[in-house]
Amino acid sequence: MEIRLFKVGKNQPEQMDIHCHEVTDEIREIVTFVKTRQGQLSGTLEGRQYEIPLPDICYIEAVDNKVFIYTRERVYETKQRLYELEEILREKHFLRVSKSLLLNLLKVRSINPALNGRFKAVLQSGEDVIISRKYVPAQKTALKGGNE
Repeated sequence: MEIRLFKVGKNQPEQMDIHCHEVTDEIREIVTFVKTRQGQLSGTLEGRQYEIPLPDICYIEAVDNKVFIYTRERVYETKQRLYELEEILREKHFLRVSKSLLLNLLKVRSINPALNGRFKAVLQSGEDVIISRKYVPAQKTALKGGNE
């Protein structure tokens, strides 16, 4: 497969075209990967509004009726509810792993069994996140490339 890159001016939209003989699983995987890398969420930090690119987000957590977006360096607050974000991020490799947490599967280094049927996800940042027993089947399906 030949790959060509073309630089465009700042006033032109970025785009990606795929020319193929047939749409194979490999092509679908490439398209899915590109789609998961697009997008951003809004969050506030110290009274200022920021746009947070999806690839920077490790996880999103609800605590005391507030929702926080965690990146490697910072924690932002968002006005959106966790269930709204879950719907928005469903096709972007984010998965609900507990009642209060959405996890970016692309930021997971490893997943290990924990106590009482739960699992522990170790993130690339070194942080640990617990996957609740109720959400383990969906997590296993997602990691195998299936749909919940």
